Amino acid sequence: MAKYLVIVESPAKVKTIKKFLGKNYEVVASNGHVRDLPKSQLGIDVEHDYEPRYITIRGKGDILANLRKEVKKAEKVYLATDPDREGEAISWHLSKALKLDDKKVYRISFNEITKNAVKASLKQARNIDLNLVDAQQTRRMLDRMVGYRISPVLWAKVKRGLSAGRVQSVALRIICDREEEINAFIPEEYWSLDAKFAIPGEKKLLDAKFYGDEKGKITIGSRQELDHILEELGDASYQVLDVKKGSRIKKAPLPFTTSTLQQEAAKRLNFSTQKTMRLAQQLYEGIDIKGQGTVGVITYLRTDSVRISEEADAAAREYIGSAYGEKYVAGESVSKKGNQKIQDAHEAIRPSDITRTPAQIKESLSRDQFRLYQLIWNRFTASRMTSAEYETTSIKIAAGTYRFHVSASRIVFEGFLSVYTSEDDEKSENNVLLKSIDTDTELNIKELNEKQHFTQPPAHFTEASLVKTLEELGIGRPSTYAPTITTLLARRYITKENRNLYVTELGEIVNSIMKEAFATIVDETFTANMESLLDKVAEGSVGWKTVVSNFYPDLDAAVQIAEKELEKVEIQDEVTDVVCDLCGRNMVVKYGPHGRFLACPGFPECRNTKPYLEKIGVACPKCGKEVVLRKTKKGRKYYGCESNPECDFMTWQKPSKEKCPKCGGYMVEKGNKIVCADNQCGYVKEKQK
Repeated sequence: MAKYLVIVESPAKVKTIKKFLGKNYEVVASNGHVRDLPKSQLGIDVEHDYEPRYITIRGKGDILANLRKEVKKAEKVYLATDPDREGEAISWHLSKALKLDDKKVYRISFNEITKNAVKASLKQARNIDLNLVDAQQTRRMLDRMVGYRISPVLWAKVKRGLSAGRVQSVALRIICDREEEINAFIPEEYWSLDAKFAIPGEKKLLDAKFYGDEKGKITIGSRQELDHILEELGDASYQVLDVKKGSRIKKAPLPFTTSTLQQEAAKRLNFSTQKTMRLAQQLYEGIDIKGQGTVGVITYLRTDSVRISEEADAAAREYIGSAYGEKYVAGESVSKKGNQKIQDAHEAIRPSDITRTPAQIKESLSRDQFRLYQLIWNRFTASRMTSAEYETTSIKIAAGTYRFHVSASRIVFEGFLSVYTSEDDEKSENNVLLKSIDTDTELNIKELNEKQHFTQPPAHFTEASLVKTLEELGIGRPSTYAPTITTLLARRYITKENRNLYVTELGEIVNSIMKEAFATIVDETFTANMESLLDKVAEGSVGWKTVVSNFYPDLDAAVQIAEKELEKVEIQDEVTDVVCDLCGRNMVVKYGPHGRFLACPGFPECRNTKPYLEKIGVACPKCGKEVVLRKTKKGRKYYGCESNPECDFMTWQKPSKEKCPKCGGYMVEKGNKIVCADNQCGYVKEKQK
């Protein structure tokens, strides 16, 4: 009979870990959390020192009963949940639910599910870290307070089924703020001027860009300015004024954290944050590899540390030296500067064994598992390699008082680039013909290419850029990024089209209510400071009840004010002049998960529905019929002609009734301005209040 019991979270880990331990060990799974705050109520006694009330999660009774049987048989119990705050809290809840106080109970954790790591953890068994438990408990209680106190306000003022969240609502505000920036953005005109030069004795032409004049850089802002420059360049002679040759290095990237892995997987593999985490979890918990059995192929996936263990670092250097050559091995340990909070002394995400190359285990992985493992393996390997070295050349060309510039670089030593390149790694250009150019070389102008441009608005958030922004602002932690975005999409506050995230009408309404009534909750600085306080709870320097007792009274006061003073967002059945095709009744406006739609008031006898096309009182610039507010399939707003598809007019910005006095075209509203829809025209005026 097994003497020792090991309890893990996931059934997938059971098979992997059981293989590493002898017959004296029994390995069982708790299937995640076994206790939580009740769903039907707040579950926190705000009148008696904020004590939480935990109950067994529905459906976990049988699991706990089986665990109790196993506990009775065991001499020692090892709680082997994940190596973070959440895992620590699950171990604590297990010890309470299984009444392990009189048992020999030990907490073990490992950063990778390999034989060495699991066996080493048994030798370093410890007590449950109650500071980490308190930090997780505090986060759970704060999130519960925000969700359970503010969500009913949204139900009362907008519609049932909406929700607010401590991190979720801030993320929604960040997306809404970006949307407002984009809508208010007015493009500015500028021109570029490129030149092609013939060099004596060379067949290839030299490409150069207009820089400015002898005083410095010039931005060409209009056609008139460009024409003036072209006129002065008409008789100019071109000669090389200065040639600077130099070198630069590009440092190897740091290994992945949760955030950077999500960002790169989104950019390179087009994975959602949720998909990346799901696949990484599979790679961490164990893959059945032919000839090796089940083994975890990457380290723990929720981390904001870039630290690498000495053993892993040494193994990587040895592998790189034998596979690529000693000159590719980094000279010193790679570290990250700054005093950024590192969660629980984790390691970065890396392969558990660098000699297990992606090609070797490709047959044992699904296509997506392989692509993610390859990305992690390449990035980690590159992080232990030498910098890439470039030879650079910069040329200044004089044309009278004006200046053209040429910049080029050529890789002289690939270093880490032989394993891992990113989108911004420069390609070599002009690297052959630059060698024959010296100061005072006369150049023959072959052609001048002018091009009109307009400044672009800020880009819409993608999942990757939103994760990056949340991390930079200190909002949320590695484990919260993916669930936050998933919740916003599931609630239909935002929608995703071609990787970009857009706010829906519902999202705008919820965000405006949150900003009006709960400004502190959706304040980026406040939320980041709260994360900092949670870190201090984890360190043991701040008590959890101090954080909760300082937070709740202000929240309670804001909720009470909102309940009294917030106006209800009326979503009543507005009767329209659209007649139901099936029964002849006038159809009414209803509000669904995707926004407004037309429905027959005779429901349930008549179930006819139609899209709701809200007229905005503007004539279509193409055919003269009404412009209506429409939505894409995913809920993004745009404006189009009511006679679509016969008329294809559409615009993302709201059209104005006013015609452009300069070109006669239609105008659109952008923030507090009205601008001509034709960028070439560029007419702008203030919107009348």
